[in-house]
Amino acid sequence: MAGSETAAPCPPVVDYTVADQARAADEVEKLPERSAIVRMLSDYAVLRDQARACR
Repeated sequence: MAGSETAAPCPPVVDYTVADQARAADEVEKLPERSAIVRMLSDYAVLRDQARACR
């Protein structure tokens, strides 16, 4: 098929300040170990790594 080789654009990766990252880490530590939010944040980290590799 003609044109099927077009690549999708890489999604942007939001940069967070060190202060924002530290605050988020403190908040995550207060969550229950089996929290759904903790699992979702782990998935989000993978997506961010993939987006960085796409650049």
